[in-house]
Amino acid sequence: MNRQKKLQQLFKEKAKKASAKLAPKKPKYISKADRLKLAEESTQEPTVPAEN
Repeated sequence: MNRQKKLQQLFKEKAKKASAKLAPKKPKYISKADRLKLAEESTQEPTVPAEN
């Protein structure tokens, strides 16, 4: 491989990784404690309107 081709290949790899970071396919990580909090909040909300 000549020098120019190596540089182009490296540039393409870096650009591909950068674009993958900007648009990830995986959902954002939510910690276990945050998931438990969200679950508790969602279970408490329906009981409040039932009292009215």
